[in-house]
Amino acid sequence: MSDFIRARSDQQKEERMEEIKHAVDQLFSTKDYHEITLTTIAEALGWSRTKLYQYVTTKEEIFLELIGCKRDAYMDAFMLTYPLGATYSLEVLSEVWANLLNSHCDYLRYSDILSTIIETNVSVERLAAFKQSYYIRAEKLNSRLADNLHITTEQADHLSLAIYHYAIGMQCSCTKNPLIRQAMELIGKEIPPVNFCEVMKDYILMCLTWYTKKGDPV
Repeated sequence: MSDFIRARSDQQKEERMEEIKHAVDQLFSTKDYHEITLTTIAEALGWSRTKLYQYVTTKEEIFLELIGCKRDAYMDAFMLTYPLGATYSLEVLSEVWANLLNSHCDYLRYSDILSTIIETNVSVERLAAFKQSYYIRAEKLNSRLADNLHITTEQADHLSLAIYHYAIGMQCSCTKNPLIRQAMELIGKEIPPVNFCEVMKDYILMCLTWYTKKGDPV
C-alpha cells in the first residue's frame, strides 16, 4: 500500500482527485462499469475506503469528472482541427471528424452510460456545474460549425448532437462485450465486424449534406 498523506491545500486536493481519476480510467479500460466499486478503486490506489471517502462519496462523482475531462479533450481537439474559416470539402470534413471521434472513443464509451447511470447518483450542484461547462463549450463548437458551414446555430446544434449520439451507438456496437459474445454464440449468431471510421465517415457526410444542402429537417 502506498503512503497516504491527507491533502490539506486546494492544490493537494486537486492532485488527489487526479490520482483517483487516473485509477478509475485505468480500471474502466479493462473492466465493465458494474465491476468497478469504491473498494476496487481504493485497492487500485493503495488506499482504504475511508481515505477515498475523504474526496468522493460515490463512484459516479468520479465518472462525471472523467467524462468532463474526456469531453473537453474531444471538443478542444475539434476546435483545433476545424479552425474558423476552414473551407474543407464535406468529404474531407467527414473524414476528419470520423477520425477525431475514433481517437476519442473512450469519451464515447463514457458517454454511453452518462444519462442512464452517471447522472443519477451525483449531487445537483455537481451536475449543474457539469452541464454549465458542457453548454459553454458546445455553444462555441456549434458556432464554429455554423460559421464555417453557413448554417444556423440551431442547425449546427442538431448536426453535432446527431453525430454524437450515432457515434456513441456505433462505438458500443464495436465494443466486444464478452457477455454479448456468449449470448450471440448461444443463438448461433455472429457479431458482424464494424469499421467505426468508415461507418462514421459515411454517416457524417450524409448529415453534412443534409444540413448544408437541404436545411433543417426538424
